[in-house]
Amino acid sequence: MNPKENNIKFVVAGLLLGILMAAMDNTIVATAMATIVGDLGGLDKFIWVTSAYMVATMAGMPIFGKLSDMYGRKRFYIGGLLLFLIGSMLCGTAGSIEQLSIYRAIQGIGGGALMPIAFTIMYDIFPPEKRGKMTGLFGAVFGTSSVFGPLLGAYITEYISWHWVFYINLPLGLISLFFIMKYYQESLQHKKQQIDWPGAITLIIGIVSLMFALELGGKEYAWNSGVIISLFAIFGVMVIAFFLIERKAQEPVISFHLFKNRLFAATQGVALFYGATFIIATVYIPIFVQGVLGGSASNAGLILTPMMLGSVAGSQTGGQLATRTSYRNIMLLSGVFFVTGFYLLSTLTVDTSRAMVTLFMILAGLGVGFSFSVLSMASIHGLDMRSRGSATSTNSFSRSLGMTLGVTIFGTIQNSIFTNKLKSVFPPELANLAPKGGDTSFLLSSEANKNIPPDVLQSIKEALAHSISSIFAWALLPAILAVVCILLMGNERLAIPVKNKKKQVS
Repeated sequence: MNPKENNIKFVVAGLLLGILMAAMDNTIVATAMATIVGDLGGLDKFIWVTSAYMVATMAGMPIFGKLSDMYGRKRFYIGGLLLFLIGSMLCGTAGSIEQLSIYRAIQGIGGGALMPIAFTIMYDIFPPEKRGKMTGLFGAVFGTSSVFGPLLGAYITEYISWHWVFYINLPLGLISLFFIMKYYQESLQHKKQQIDWPGAITLIIGIVSLMFALELGGKEYAWNSGVIISLFAIFGVMVIAFFLIERKAQEPVISFHLFKNRLFAATQGVALFYGATFIIATVYIPIFVQGVLGGSASNAGLILTPMMLGSVAGSQTGGQLATRTSYRNIMLLSGVFFVTGFYLLSTLTVDTSRAMVTLFMILAGLGVGFSFSVLSMASIHGLDMRSRGSATSTNSFSRSLGMTLGVTIFGTIQNSIFTNKLKSVFPPELANLAPKGGDTSFLLSSEANKNIPPDVLQSIKEALAHSISSIFAWALLPAILAVVCILLMGNERLAIPVKNKKKQVS
């Protein structure tokens, strides 16, 4: 093996560690939140711990992607990684929920650089004939981390300490930092360009306003309250301002000319709708297993393992097929598995066995797995190196936006369905036992269950199962819209230069 090939292996290892940390961080922390709140207090403010990270990450993705096109990948990947590690270290030392939220925002800014730039570096260092395989590997790590996170978070919280949910990033991040600094040699020459600060500022304000409106609406404030209406109004004004600014900017944060390319535009639609749908499975399957089937917290995490394995298999398969057929054909196969999986999930009842839930999850995981590798390749198809960072960051942004909208909108619907069902379950004399606001935590407490008659408890589980299956039925809507976007992708496929094909044959 020559030194150059050896260097690339270390670079890939460093990038994979970065993706693993950034993708896993939100899920691993979510598992530990109950323990964190119990230690730090601030139950009424814990939502900011998650929101701060998501807002900062989403806002940072397109900005860092564009800056990496302008000034180079290496410096912004390293800068993002350092910010992520500093934020992780601070999070572990937090003494209050307010401090933790601020430190999570710092961590999220760094996370917004890691994911899109890692994928872009991979496209820069590998020729077209190897991108399919490598994208499959990168996508598999991304898919695995989103499911593996809750398991690791539960284990660390139970057997070590919630502080190590954050500290675990330090050794992984330092290894990634060492590999990238030592072995990644960037060859692309960059020239100084004007930074689109007005576009970046309006984008951040718009995203922050939307996130807070969706997170607080129906919970802290009524949807028709002045606070929520004002947040949506600010979001609308900032979106309009952002579009007007980007049309005139010399180096826009999001290059809207890319959307003139049908493949690119359709790919962003698929990423948005896939993200909105898939997040529902990762959130509500554990709740179904614990609250309806009576599994423990560890079993609820393990039940996601088949979905993880399905997504890994789908990602690898999608990457391998990219050189043999069009992106659209691969994603149509993905759509068949995806829609079928969610249709079957919409049939869940209290009588559904764990074996059947596992099968449904494999199908859904297999379907979404294709997207982890194929959509990122389709996003940069035909683009030069100076546009790839913006393209991959926009794709990551679209998926993250879909996940945020999906978990918020469908979560509100599920809460409403479950709450309404409970009204018919609890007789007047047991009204004081009814959970407030659709809270399902009482189903996990054996002490609380003792105070509820068995027949009433069974009815509650049926109500929960109905609300969750209804959410999966609603999730079919974005899944079908994703298939519509797939049909619009065209016939483009991963192109391999003729000389490279000859080398492969020989």
